[in-house]
Amino acid sequence: MTTESYFKGDVFHTPTDGKLEFLEDALIQVDPAGIITKVIKKTDKQYEKACQQADITLSLSKGQCFLPGFVDLHVHAPQWPQAGIALDEPLNVWLDECTFPLEAKYADTDFAQQVYEDLVTQLLSRGTTTVLYFATIHLEASLLLAKICVEKGQRGLVGKVVMDDPQANPDFYRDASTEAALQETEQFIQSIQKLAESAPQGVYPVVTPRFVPSCTDEGLAGLGALAQKYDIHVQTHCSEGQWEHDFVQERFGKTDTEVLKDFGLLKEKAVMAHGNFISPQDGALFIETGAAVAHCPISNAYFANGVIPIKQLKKQGVTIGLGTDISGGFSPSLYDNIKQAVMSSRMLEDGVDVTRAQHERGVADSRISVIDAFSLATKGGGDALQLPIGVIKEGYAFDVQVIDSRNQGNPLPDFGVFTTSEARLQKILYLATMQNIRQVWVQGKKVHDKQGE
Repeated sequence: MTTESYFKGDVFHTPTDGKLEFLEDALIQVDPAGIITKVIKKTDKQYEKACQQADITLSLSKGQCFLPGFVDLHVHAPQWPQAGIALDEPLNVWLDECTFPLEAKYADTDFAQQVYEDLVTQLLSRGTTTVLYFATIHLEASLLLAKICVEKGQRGLVGKVVMDDPQANPDFYRDASTEAALQETEQFIQSIQKLAESAPQGVYPVVTPRFVPSCTDEGLAGLGALAQKYDIHVQTHCSEGQWEHDFVQERFGKTDTEVLKDFGLLKEKAVMAHGNFISPQDGALFIETGAAVAHCPISNAYFANGVIPIKQLKKQGVTIGLGTDISGGFSPSLYDNIKQAVMSSRMLEDGVDVTRAQHERGVADSRISVIDAFSLATKGGGDALQLPIGVIKEGYAFDVQVIDSRNQGNPLPDFGVFTTSEARLQKILYLATMQNIRQVWVQGKKVHDKQGE
């Protein structure tokens, strides 16, 4: 009696960066731990026999397909109630009058429970199977977010935020002291590692200075030491906008990237959000250390003061994934951010100031395709986190979205015109809504189901 599960249907993924592979009606074998052990193509000799012998858990119908689960590399979980609020305001107003007072409310774990349960559910329903989360400075509420990820089946990487500089943070929302911030961070790490023993899909602690301007030198050094001691993930903001980039340069006489490296925070399994102002020299440090960039195209349009040159950084060899940056980005959907990544890159290439001559306006060779952006949201995120996710192949976790392009809630007809596999995926990426996401699976477990509706 076999213990494997079998799934059959069309597959779209990018096992090589930015290069689409389509597998027609593939048979996917998944072991009891939720790991893909075999993908049998329709052209393989053993395909017919394998299909006959397999007890298939899910066989997709015409118009349906498997996409890899999305990997969101930057979510401020406590800001979920703020999504769509105050985005017309300057950054300092957005933070001081909305964000910080909101995040301070997470001292109340009942409030945290209500928000975090809704957020994890909402992200799963949009096909996001793995999330790198900023929580707040509160130990208990941050632990609660990780527990909710475990209960709902999402792969969560969670960081208790450190904001220890009394000169740089509001009185009502900051760490009591640098010593307390570091002690609670280590306690958080140990608690999450214990929790991970009961999480088949994985839950991970993340060292999380909010960003360099909110932390003391002692705090940054202590966090770097903890990241090295426990060999765990790191996340923070890096050269997000002009103010942060200039502030760090003035304080240290170095770029944000160089400072984070000095403190041991730019390392393997480190994900730096935004990176809009990182130079080619900074990019070389990312490559040298194994750190990655979380590209957040929607929030960058509001707060970044520029467009990050994704294509050039990718050419250089920097690892890049995609993030929503709730709530600096209003949308919890990586579908929306895939589209914006493409649009922003085209604006960078073509330029925006029509008073300049066309040849002076933009940055040549900057545009990316929607397949490139899809790759960032899947394989790119897995590479950034150094986890076997984001691709549907042997040795990877079975994290998938079941997409139905014929669902009556939002049909995506091609009228027999644009019928290639790439055209089919393009239409899904640009036009799919939540109605088209019929099921979501994480580590071989179904965590969202609209199939019967």
